[in-house]
Amino acid sequence: MKRTRIVLTCLAGLISIAATFGCPPRPPEAGDTRTFDGIEFQWCPPGTFTMGSPESEVGRDDDETPHTVTLSEGYWLSTFEVTQDQWLEFAESNPSSTAGGDHPVESVSWNDVQEFLAILNAGKATAQYRLPTEAQWEYAYRAGTATRFYWGDDTDGTETGDYAWYSDNSGSGTRSVGGKEPNAWGLHDMSGNVWEFCQDLYGEYSGDAVTDPEGPDTGQFLVVRGGSIFNDRRFCRAANREKVGPNSASGTVGFRLLRSQD
Repeated sequence: MKRTRIVLTCLAGLISIAATFGCPPRPPEAGDTRTFDGIEFQWCPPGTFTMGSPESEVGRDDDETPHTVTLSEGYWLSTFEVTQDQWLEFAESNPSSTAGGDHPVESVSWNDVQEFLAILNAGKATAQYRLPTEAQWEYAYRAGTATRFYWGDDTDGTETGDYAWYSDNSGSGTRSVGGKEPNAWGLHDMSGNVWEFCQDLYGEYSGDAVTDPEGPDTGQFLVVRGGSIFNDRRFCRAANREKVGPNSASGTVGFRLLRSQD
């Protein structure tokens, strides 16, 4: 018993010293959760993956040429799509067509989102928040998987409803965020509910291996990912890509936030 007390006393002393002088924090790991400015985020570690889809994939499109992508730095991605309540914390009005504080904000354009980000980043030494690049979005969606969806190939569609709000189960409007199962890194609604804006201009993939791609330098359209309540499950695949104009605002398009590492 005396020995136990001595050990516990020593441990308490070490904890006290660590608290006084500080210890280097543990590097974040995949799926770690942290809250910034009242918004919950999940950690996506650096890594390499195959972006796009193989020619054998059911439902693929011609603009999904598979290629190797390396992301050299990790990042925080919001656990959920930005909600209407979160939007109203930084914006004057709610443009959404389906009202609900915990529903994703939608009917916002890519340009509207850039204005929102400018307000969110105001007063910070560096711009900490932005949209994910298309590569960062797909990497986070996959969360280490290489299948059609983050829950598997699901060729018969029996599992899709557990993970996504899409045309077969959504009804007539968006749903509260987080109502379906997350992926392996704790991210919800990466499939379905609303399409999500990426930072990139839309362009064809070259097929070459790339590091930290940011999309083409010029173009007319922006990339959206993930499918929505009005799309069938083919559009909810990891590799599916669609494009919209920078001023286009739709009731089926929203976004989630990326935050750079502290």
